[in-house]
Amino acid sequence: MNIKKAYLPVLLAVFMAIGLLLGSFLNFPSEKRGLISGSNKSKLNKLMDFIESEYIDDVDADSIVDLTVNSILEKLDPHSVYIDKSEMEEVAQSMKGDFVGIGVNFYMYKDSVAVIKPIPGGPSEKAGIKAGDRILYANNDKLYGRKLPNDSLFSKLKGAEGSKITLTVYRKSENKKFKVAVTRDVVPIKSVDAAVMANPTTGYIKINRFAETTYDEFKESLKKLKAEGAKALIIDLRDNGGGYLEKAVEIADDLLKDDLVIVKTKNKKEREDITYATGGGLFENGKVYVLINENSASASEILAGAIQDNDRGTIVGRRSFGKGLVQREMPLGDGSAVRLTVARYYTPSGRSIQRSYANGGDAYFNEFEKRFENGELYAADSIKIADTLKFKTLKGRTVYGGGGIIPDVFVPLEGEHGDEAVLMIMQSGVVSYFVFEQLDGNRKEFSGLNVQQLTDKVINTDKYYTIFGKYLSENGLILPLAKYKQKVKYYLAAEFARQLVGDKAYYQMLLKEDKMVKAVLKK
Repeated sequence: MNIKKAYLPVLLAVFMAIGLLLGSFLNFPSEKRGLISGSNKSKLNKLMDFIESEYIDDVDADSIVDLTVNSILEKLDPHSVYIDKSEMEEVAQSMKGDFVGIGVNFYMYKDSVAVIKPIPGGPSEKAGIKAGDRILYANNDKLYGRKLPNDSLFSKLKGAEGSKITLTVYRKSENKKFKVAVTRDVVPIKSVDAAVMANPTTGYIKINRFAETTYDEFKESLKKLKAEGAKALIIDLRDNGGGYLEKAVEIADDLLKDDLVIVKTKNKKEREDITYATGGGLFENGKVYVLINENSASASEILAGAIQDNDRGTIVGRRSFGKGLVQREMPLGDGSAVRLTVARYYTPSGRSIQRSYANGGDAYFNEFEKRFENGELYAADSIKIADTLKFKTLKGRTVYGGGGIIPDVFVPLEGEHGDEAVLMIMQSGVVSYFVFEQLDGNRKEFSGLNVQQLTDKVINTDKYYTIFGKYLSENGLILPLAKYKQKVKYYLAAEFARQLVGDKAYYQMLLKEDKMVKAVLKK
């Protein structure tokens, strides 16, 4: 079987899932506004009244309204979307940057809620919960043996700040069951995954989205790295689908000198708003590198475009997603909301990086397939650009509009063409679950080991590599691991370090093997 074709469905599923989440979120005014007015509004109201009063079968009026709203928005653009009330809380919480809960990372292992790791400094860690514990009951609610969906579990564990919840816990390593009272508290949802030194003079900051707290997290991370000796900075925006535009602007402001253009927006009435950098930025002089890939979108592209067009730094990676539309949010009064495209944004040179959506939403979000097939993910000269959409940076370099940010330094996907699924799996939750299960089998064996000892334990033998291969095959994934044996071992070792030591150890290990980071550090 052709390997490329065999793994394409896996790749497409992953990238479609990421693509569907891409978006830019801006606060919509709170005053009530109507989507439809005049005779058309009256027509819809009459139809709904007629259906409710006369239609022969019982119908769910809310579902009909939802269908109507979605049908309208589908005629607009792929980023004008309706979010129903069942999804709105989760979306809002993610962008807020924190929630009130007990503070554990968990997953359903067999039929139990297994704690992968309590969040450092969070309520559960303070109460004595440890990695590997099973949460059997939340107050009197049974959590095991029921195959509860995650949203049901979250609802049982979340609550008001300061409220108490009694957990019944089974600790496998000690073969004991006990009850513990946990006081719910505010738990941060980090948008900065890591802030570590890539080498003695280069700091590295990984941003997964632009939420309410992102700039504050970035600022504190940058201050810490500067104190550790950072003279150059790598900002990793790979797989960052966007978020609040103004947070990307605030970060760009810290990197650009006074009065340089950060971004331009134009609305329906052709009113142009230009945002300029202000003085006193935290990092206006050191070298800057921005890492992007095909899933870097929206606010990520604003930041990358501002750095590129002002010749402030070097963009490294692969062509970004290509989203140049700005949304505003309008609550609909029942907990649901509409995000409507209200403007286009332009980089400082005046280019729009928005891709065409003339062929509909499915084709728009599935463009990864085209990039994969035409070889663009492996060779810079396969990137399709419109030669007519040329623009100039501040120093006169040529850049292109019409389809994402094209990097200054191209770095292809890792591995041979067709083997992408191997490295994607190594960066997925599959590895996290596998390592948890290995630790769960004998946690004492790993107790007290430092990062180097953990690395040696996993890399210097084939034990965990072999078990992992069997684990994948038992779950229906037959992959050519042998080609990447040492890299697979390294990813496994890094995940052991993450679960036993922490995120910092994980990223410090992975950066040593990261092709894009290596491309930066060679300069």
